[in-house]
Amino acid sequence: MKVDLVDITNKKVGDAELSPDVFEAKINKALVYDAVMWQMAKRRAGTHSTKIRDEVSGGGKKPWKQKGTGRARAGSTRSPVWRGGGIVFGPKPRDYEHSMPKKARRGALISALSAKLLEKAITVLSDMTVSEPKTKQAAGILASLGVLGHKTLIVVDKADTNMSLSFRNIPKVRVLPVEGVNVYDVVDAESLVITSGALGKIQERLASK
Repeated sequence: MKVDLVDITNKKVGDAELSPDVFEAKINKALVYDAVMWQMAKRRAGTHSTKIRDEVSGGGKKPWKQKGTGRARAGSTRSPVWRGGGIVFGPKPRDYEHSMPKKARRGALISALSAKLLEKAITVLSDMTVSEPKTKQAAGILASLGVLGHKTLIVVDKADTNMSLSFRNIPKVRVLPVEGVNVYDVVDAESLVITSGALGKIQERLASK
């Protein structure tokens, strides 16, 4: 399949060939969901913690005698039924990360890219160069491409300091080198802008061998 290859002014300069193995695959929504959950789990710090009754300070003395007061029996002020007492079955530090096979991650990314093509949300650029770190220049490029104001993921073939500095102050825009392309960011974006160099590397990485 071919799509328009445009420059930063959105003028067509040629055609870009898309691999059917990467951009026209059957979409597996369950696999995409699993990949997103896997990524989100890896991001969790898992540092939440509550104190059980043994860890709460105080409560060593019995509040009142067992019988004769007319009140309920109590052995400690640190009991979970008391205010300021321990927490029953509360969260403790843990690792949420779990494994996902490499083949499944690859399939999820292919499904995400294929879905974006069906949504007509992919723009292929002949080149993306920013001469100096200027947000105004970056915003002008997005406006020309018709994605200014959209949640946009820009994929470039190599990291560029000027580009990162130019786009970082524009809301809802993220720039990633091709090595960092992932399912979550692709699914989360409304528009996907890919340079021709990055496109070649993505297809080389994901196409069936």
